[in-house]
Amino acid sequence: MGTHGDVEERNRGRIERGAKRVRAVFAGEVVADTIRPLLVWEVPYYPTYYLPREDVRTELFVPTGRTRESRQRGVGIVSHLRMGDREAADAVTEYSDSDALRGHVRLDWSAMDAWFEEDEEVYTHPRDPYVRVDVLSSSRHVEVVVDGVTVADTRAPKLLFETNLPVRYYLPKVDVRLDLLEPSDTVTHCPYKGRAEYWSVRVNGELVEDLAWSYRTPLRESGPIAGHLAFPQERVEVYVDGVRDRG
Repeated sequence: MGTHGDVEERNRGRIERGAKRVRAVFAGEVVADTIRPLLVWEVPYYPTYYLPREDVRTELFVPTGRTRESRQRGVGIVSHLRMGDREAADAVTEYSDSDALRGHVRLDWSAMDAWFEEDEEVYTHPRDPYVRVDVLSSSRHVEVVVDGVTVADTRAPKLLFETNLPVRYYLPKVDVRLDLLEPSDTVTHCPYKGRAEYWSVRVNGELVEDLAWSYRTPLRESGPIAGHLAFPQERVEVYVDGVRDRG
């Protein structure tokens, strides 16, 4: 598994043609539909989509007269996306100075109501074709300690291996001190795992917020972690066969 530095160097300025059909939905309508997307690594760890202009409803663009500059992509022309009484401010960028991106449109991911790869909705960002997720059953002894209190102890974890990230230990709820957990309103999404719910942990009279998460109905490739709880090694003490894993 490569280091973060390796990933950053490998993906710097990377642009590739994608093979999936990609659609973006805004205000209840499809505003982009293409089988020729570009994957562009604007940040090192995941790509974004640039879509051919002819596959986007450009009549919905409202020029702002503003630009944004990128060291790698040049000067980008910024527009709003307006559909009826709905407007996504500054949601459209076109880099006409870039040979590789000329004729393509970047729609702000979070400004859209939904994104689809083929007929499956995808969350947070496009799936990276170089990221793999493996979930393996294990008999390793995993113990989670928070402020000196053991909050989980199992010999039946699910180990989730995701490219370029620390291994995560998903623990059966029957092996977790659920009496110490309090539901949180926090929700996050992952393009490989789905929708995560969070719990805070109360130990020694103190509430540590959002210290555990779980995927109730994970996406297909992460199905075995359904209903299990994970704790981040960066914030708690996780011992695997008696040895601390610091992530």
